[in-house]
Amino acid sequence: MTHYGVFDHLPGSGKPLQLDDDSMVPEQLRAGYRLLKIAGYMPPKLELVHEIREVESLIARLDQGEEREQACARLNLLRARLQAQGHDLSLSRERGEYRAKLIQRRPSTTI
Repeated sequence: MTHYGVFDHLPGSGKPLQLDDDSMVPEQLRAGYRLLKIAGYMPPKLELVHEIREVESLIARLDQGEEREQACARLNLLRARLQAQGHDLSLSRERGEYRAKLIQRRPSTTI
């Protein structure tokens, strides 16, 4: 018994989903990009952004002190490195500043 849903008659119904849209990558580079992706390689910019997110997360968990100051210094260095590479920091900075404001407003709890 087959049940039909409201999406069954859409274009592409019954065909595999195109999860990796590589249409913006030149055709002659697609195979190489796919191999690098499968191997777990990230472009340097994405690695740097990923590291920035990890340090921001660490800062969110740390209380005031030397370790937090070191993490903040590391974050500033990573952001400067990203900016030196010519990448836009606006989104990264907005998230970081917003997160910092949230952390400052967070009541300290002691268990």
